[in-house]
Amino acid sequence: MHSAVFLIEFGAIILGLGLLGRFAGRLRFSPIPLYLLAGLAFGEGGLLPLGASEGFVAIGAEIGVILLLLMLGLEYTASDLVSNLKTQYPAGLVDFTLNALPGAIAAFLMGWGPVAAVVLAGVTWISSSGVIAKVLGDLGRLGNRETPVILSVLVLEDLAMAVYLPIITALLAGVGLAAGSVTLAIALGVAGLVLFVAVRYGRVISRFVSSDDPEKLLLVVLGLTLLVAGIAQQLQVSAAVGAFLVGIALSGEVAEGAHTLLSPLRDLFAAVFFVFFGLHTDPSSIPPVLLPALALAVVTALTKIATGYWAAKRAGVGPKGRWRAGGTLVARGEFSIVIAGLAVSAGIEPMMGPLATAYVLILVVVGPLTARFTEPVALKLMALRGNGPAAPAAPAAAPERVEARVDVRD
Repeated sequence: MHSAVFLIEFGAIILGLGLLGRFAGRLRFSPIPLYLLAGLAFGEGGLLPLGASEGFVAIGAEIGVILLLLMLGLEYTASDLVSNLKTQYPAGLVDFTLNALPGAIAAFLMGWGPVAAVVLAGVTWISSSGVIAKVLGDLGRLGNRETPVILSVLVLEDLAMAVYLPIITALLAGVGLAAGSVTLAIALGVAGLVLFVAVRYGRVISRFVSSDDPEKLLLVVLGLTLLVAGIAQQLQVSAAVGAFLVGIALSGEVAEGAHTLLSPLRDLFAAVFFVFFGLHTDPSSIPPVLLPALALAVVTALTKIATGYWAAKRAGVGPKGRWRAGGTLVARGEFSIVIAGLAVSAGIEPMMGPLATAYVLILVVVGPLTARFTEPVALKLMALRGNGPAAPAAPAAAPERVEARVDVRD
C-alpha cells in the first residue's frame, strides 16, 4: 500500500511538472517560478501536503543540484576558465561588490547573524545562467557584441562558486576558524589541481571516459560524478563543487555527448529540486518577507544593470549594448535557490527560505523583461533628460553585432 501511494504521489509530481513546463514554454518564460509554486502548494501549510514520496524527492533534489553543477562544468573548458579569470577579473570584482553587498547588508538590517549574511550575499550575487542563456536565444542576441561580456561575467560567477560553496558549507557546519581554513584550503587545492590536470591531461581523461555506446558513456559520467561529489561532501568541500570540477575535466566530444545525454536528467532532477525547496517553505511565511524581498530585488536589479553596463563599457561595447548587457544579467534562479537551500537544511535562519523564494520568484519573472526593455527605456529617459536624441533602431549590419557565433548551451 505504501509503495502504491508513493508511485501515485511521485507520478503526480512529475506529471504536474511536465504540464507546468509546457505551460511556461508556451508563454516563453522560465518554469522555475511555477516549480517553486508547486512545491509551496504540496509542502508544509500547502493545499495538499505530501507524505510517502517526500524522502525520495529529497534524494532527487540532491541529485538535481549535482547535475546542475556538472552541466555547468561541461559548458567550459579549463583553458576557458583560466583565460576569463586573467582578462575579466575586474568585472567579476565589480559584480561581487555591487551585488553581494546588498544581500549581506539586508541580512544585518533584519537582525540576522554573519553566517546568514554570507549566505544571503550569495543569493543576491549569482545570476541564473540557465534563464539568461534561454533569454539570449529567444531574443536572437547570441551574435551581439555584448554577449561575450555577459558570458564572461557568468563564467566568473560559476568559477567563484567553486570557492564560495566550500566557505558557506564550512560556516553552516559550525566548524571553527582553523577547521574552516583547512576546508577552504582543501577546496582551493582540489580546484587548482583539477584545473591543472584538465589543462595538461584533459584529452587523456576524456579518452578514458569516452565511449561510442551512449549507455556506457552515460553510466560512466554519471557514476564518476556522483562518486566524486560524495567524496567531496565527505571532505566538507561540497558535493556541488565536486560535480562542477568533473564537468571541467571533461572536454571535446565527450563533454558534448555527456551534455546531450544528461540534459533530460538534469531538467528532471532540477525541477524536483525546486519542488523540494518549495516543499520546505510554508506559504504563510512569505507575506511577512515579501516587502524586504521586493526591496532587495529592486536594489539588486539596478546593481546588476550597473554591473553589465560597466563590464560592457570596459570591453568597448556601444551604449545600446551596455544597457542590453545590464538588463540581461538581472535574472536570478537556480543557484540562488541552491545557496539558500544549504542554509535551510542547516537551519540557521527560519526566514531565509521564504525570503529567497520570494526574491527568486520576483527576479526570475522580471529578468526576461529587463533583458528586453532596459535598452529602449534607458535611451528614452536619456532623451527626455536632454542627453541626446533616442538612438534609432540598429540596421542589420550595425556594429553592435559580430559575425562570430557564440555557443550557449541551454
